[in-house]
Amino acid sequence: MTLRRIAAFDFDGTITRRDTLFPFLRQYGTSNLLQAAVLTLRTRKPQGWRESLKANVLRKVFLGKELQKLEHAGKSYAANLPRLYRDEVLSMISYHRDAGHELVLVTASLGCYARPAAEELGFDHVIAVELVSNAGRLSGEMSGRNVRGSEKARQLREWLGSSDAEIWAYGNSQGDKEMLSMANHSKWV
Repeated sequence: MTLRRIAAFDFDGTITRRDTLFPFLRQYGTSNLLQAAVLTLRTRKPQGWRESLKANVLRKVFLGKELQKLEHAGKSYAANLPRLYRDEVLSMISYHRDAGHELVLVTASLGCYARPAAEELGFDHVIAVELVSNAGRLSGEMSGRNVRGSEKARQLREWLGSSDAEIWAYGNSQGDKEMLSMANHSKWV
């Protein structure tokens, strides 16, 4: 069996210099974000504050919206993200791509803009937060769990399957810790 060589990168704060989710969500109205924050403050949070807030925001913003419009908005937003990219991380991406390593983006960002951004950067695969849709309409629910912390590592392992792999991982926050710890080579950015 051939050993796969994988370079896994976080997006927000690692490839980019800052968060990309809330600036993307602001185009849908700050009142939606505030209402979701108030709801989160008033309700029980079995999965924690951060996870509850994200779930409530996504539900409030996207319930009933057209999937096609979200995908279009994501592509437009992704086109403006290169101004936020870190040059030193772009060099690491180029190094791995030139070495023939498989590039995988593992992010809690929304897939609607993470996928086109990753494609432009030359990534082979994207693991991101995807939203559930039915008949072209969004439910506002995440398809699975938020891709953060242990879920990041779990989904990366699932994507790898039973492959033997040498893994390089790049991240910048506590939410990347598990992914970095599963790698043979890890770098905090």
